[in-house]
Amino acid sequence: MAEPHDLPDEDAQRERESAYELLQRGNALSRSRHHAQAAIVLERAARLEPGKGSILEPLGRAYHHSGQFDRARATFEQLLEVDPSAHWAHFALATSLGKLGRTAEARTHLRLAVALCPTSDLYRQALGRLDPPADRPDGKQEDA
Repeated sequence: MAEPHDLPDEDAQRERESAYELLQRGNALSRSRHHAQAAIVLERAARLEPGKGSILEPLGRAYHHSGQFDRARATFEQLLEVDPSAHWAHFALATSLGKLGRTAEARTHLRLAVALCPTSDLYRQALGRLDPPADRPDGKQEDA
């Protein structure tokens, strides 16, 4: 029989969790709408597997859904370094940039998302909400 001091405590057990186990736990927390807690767990997974897109995406989502928009932005930028052609990552980055008031940058990434996936109504509608109408009263066009 093991002595009490021989049994791993909960903190030690968590330290030994694999990136995959942390990813699964983080995703479960997100599904339960515990986004801030999910972000903490997913950060640990990202430290174990840096630059892994399958971890960066849910981490960015967890940040975004918990109102940590600047962290979400930075995470989606990392995701785009892994895969620059990921249309969803451009959309997610644009959404985070929009929340930060960085409309011109958000517009650029929405345009990229639409160009990479022209069949997405979601991306086109989001871009339509940001793009100024062609017949603005002052006659000026905003630059992207």
